[in-house]
Amino acid sequence: MFPAKTYIDRRENLRQEIPSGLVLFFGNEDVPFNYPANTYSFRQDSSFLYFFGLDQPTLAAVMDIDNHTDYLFGNDVDIDDIIWMGKQPTMKERSLQVGVHHSLSLKDLIEMIGKAKKEGRKIHYLPPYRGETILWMEDLLGIHHSEIKKNASESLIKAVIKLRMSKDELEIREISRMVDVACMMHIAGMKMAKPGIIEREIAGVVEGIALSNAGPVSFPVILSINGQTLHNHYHGNVLTEERMLVIDAGCESDLHYASDITRTVPVGGKFSQRQKEIYEIVWNANMAAIQAVKPGVAFRDIHLLAAKVITQGLKQAGFIMGDVDEAVNLGVHTLFFPHGLGHPLGLDVHDLEGMGENFVGYDDETKRSKEFGLAFLRFGRRLQKNFVMTIEPGIYFIPELIDIWKAENKFAGFLNYGKIEQYKDFGGIRIEDDILVTESGFRVLGKPIPKTVEEIEKVMSE
Repeated sequence: MFPAKTYIDRRENLRQEIPSGLVLFFGNEDVPFNYPANTYSFRQDSSFLYFFGLDQPTLAAVMDIDNHTDYLFGNDVDIDDIIWMGKQPTMKERSLQVGVHHSLSLKDLIEMIGKAKKEGRKIHYLPPYRGETILWMEDLLGIHHSEIKKNASESLIKAVIKLRMSKDELEIREISRMVDVACMMHIAGMKMAKPGIIEREIAGVVEGIALSNAGPVSFPVILSINGQTLHNHYHGNVLTEERMLVIDAGCESDLHYASDITRTVPVGGKFSQRQKEIYEIVWNANMAAIQAVKPGVAFRDIHLLAAKVITQGLKQAGFIMGDVDEAVNLGVHTLFFPHGLGHPLGLDVHDLEGMGENFVGYDDETKRSKEFGLAFLRFGRRLQKNFVMTIEPGIYFIPELIDIWKAENKFAGFLNYGKIEQYKDFGGIRIEDDILVTESGFRVLGKPIPKTVEEIEKVMSE
């Protein structure tokens, strides 16, 4: 974990945002996989980690804003636990590691919250996302489980987003380190992308590199020759010539900071002319979007810039006709680029998404669109220094979407359906990098990962 002062300072910063009351944080529980003693790998709640740092199940914490006191709640292990798990630090020892001087049992938490309720004190909490946490909160707060999320504290949500969105040097270092691991993961995947290989062979190696160098993958690996499916977790296809392989994968550090990188490569290591043509349109959009990153720029504007680059490239390639600006305004490009440009990155791979995308990515100035494609943009508001964002434009030929639009004769004056039909077997291409917003611009985090046609072909030939 980070030094105790990091967590003390984070809690002090939160105090400046919350005027009064108690702030209640819940850690996560072990969750059974297929029977009670066989559990999924434990993953602590990200906001609990951010403010209290302890990475073990069945913990809770309270910040008493009015009395300027913090408490950690959990039960010490008994001899049965020690037999199976070895000697464990006491709750008091754990608490001092993160600068908390009051460690109590879970029974004491019940008494503290009960007393606060009787006194009519405001109890702030974040929206839960796990069923066992909701039931725990129901018992503790006396709120029916169906009402728990509705009663989450909006002021706490906004305060946590404000603090967690701006990354400090320790966090930036962790994310960069995970991009370096992702670099090894992706280069290994590129070198394995040969005809006859089954996708799962590559997916297994990619995940193994994450585990052997840092921690688990930061999300289930997306790896498929059917890249037209945006989040494709099926790994049973055999790689064949003329297909592109999308690998979208990242790693999570022992402190749970994530990387998220995508590369798309030609099976066999050599781009065909039609693959190269589409790939370089996406590459141009990726580079243009990265170059546009700086404080004060609305991320939605960068998304639309990428859309314009994609539309211009597809026009030159004969897929789109007419005025580029008009086509983007109408959403013609969303046939090929139906998702948002990127998202915040940090302790969560889609950082803070559990707080509500509109709280994270939109504000009074920037409202979320309801239009197809643009509505999927997770983050639209202005960038600020020390935000970490992904930049991930793509072009996809989705047969089902093409069929629907063609049947409706949608944007017939802009779309060359004759040529588009010839690419229904193409798949998709996405290129993604992790970007830090600096004081005056941007920095691409981590070691450079092969991205140009020449770089990819060179690596794949080795």
